[in-house]
Amino acid sequence: MATAAPDTPVSRLSGWGGTSVAGVERRSEDLEAITCDVALTRGLARSYGDSSLPPPTHPVAAGSPLADRLLAFDETTGDLRAEAGYALRDLTRRFLPRGWVIPVSPGTQFVTLGGMVAADVHGKNHHRDGTIGRHLQRLRMRVGSGRIVECSPADEPALFWATVGGMGLTGHILEVTLRLVRVSSPWIAGFSRRISDIDEFVVALKQSASDWPYTMGWIDCLARGRHMGRGVLICGRWATKDEAPRHYPKSLPRVFVPFVCPSWVMGRTVGRVFNEFIYRLHRRHGRLKMLHPEPFFYPLDVIEHWNRLYGRRGFTQYQCVLPDSAGPGAVRRLVEMLSGLGGASFLCVIKDCGDEGQGMLSFPRRGVSIALDLPIRDNTQSLVDQLNEFVVAAGGRVYLAKDAFTRAQHFQAMEPRLARFLAERRRWDPEGAIRSAQSVRLMGDRP
Repeated sequence: MATAAPDTPVSRLSGWGGTSVAGVERRSEDLEAITCDVALTRGLARSYGDSSLPPPTHPVAAGSPLADRLLAFDETTGDLRAEAGYALRDLTRRFLPRGWVIPVSPGTQFVTLGGMVAADVHGKNHHRDGTIGRHLQRLRMRVGSGRIVECSPADEPALFWATVGGMGLTGHILEVTLRLVRVSSPWIAGFSRRISDIDEFVVALKQSASDWPYTMGWIDCLARGRHMGRGVLICGRWATKDEAPRHYPKSLPRVFVPFVCPSWVMGRTVGRVFNEFIYRLHRRHGRLKMLHPEPFFYPLDVIEHWNRLYGRRGFTQYQCVLPDSAGPGAVRRLVEMLSGLGGASFLCVIKDCGDEGQGMLSFPRRGVSIALDLPIRDNTQSLVDQLNEFVVAAGGRVYLAKDAFTRAQHFQAMEPRLARFLAERRRWDPEGAIRSAQSVRLMGDRP
């Protein structure tokens, strides 16, 4: 066993959007040892808000990135067992050349398996394959009482499904077992076309779901009038051996943002120029292309420290899902509301979501997901409040992995599943030892 590293004082622990607290992070190859008396475990800190930050009165977190060993892999079934700090980027680099991929991938490969489970991540294929929770086999974790427990859909299923999407609040995830899937080539057969307004976009997104396993869209929230919500629909599937290039995709060069940029960089003027360029870059009637998998799945990963583009105050991402039951015009009303409130985003992504998963706090449900990056300004809290009022009325919810500003009353109004989750959490952690800055804000945990 490796010896646990001593506490290393740091001035701030931060989320990706810039939210930060004073705190300490322990790192060691022995994740089990360093989770004995900490408030929570965090991975690569790519959650945008405060979900990976410890509470103010116990500002100690365990960092999992050094606990990144691959423990087992079954070549016949695709079952993989690894420590919670094993990163998606390492998994892809090892297994894609062998014809295996993770079945569900979020928008960045700089995320650990433990973080993927905690957020119950979804991807461009949610309408087909659900969240990562659907593909998990087993978890090994330390619960709040200190016990080491293994759980699965068959063993301690309530704990398992509370942990899937539970934002690390049911215990420290130590090991993850999941099933990879085979692909026919390492290339993506991709298709994209531009669409002139938000109503047409929602229809096209739903129609493409039957033909394409991966779908998503970029929409221009800065456009007004009849072109409001215009954008680019992007679809893809793994290319067959016959149509894919014979060589393996080369590593792509990366752009580095060396410093925190002035706030105007992600302002409206630059945003309008950028959005016009992206829109005109695509055709009205698209065509099939062979695409490198990295920019298809992880377009922002080619820009290291891209969060610095938003300036010193940072940014938040507001991601919500509007259920189909809200009606076909709900997405347009949200975009109109954004425009009227002056909150139109430089970058806005829209996805089609399938059936709700079994995770007790899993984010997606059947409907349309909208994610927009918002530079933090004096009116950000008010803007999020008004968006949340709309989402509550529509029967939707927000994604906790991105959230930094939702108020407890709004979250509780969105989440009829919350009481069941909290009851299961108390069963394994009656003293409330495991908590985060986010759980203090949203669930009334002691600070």
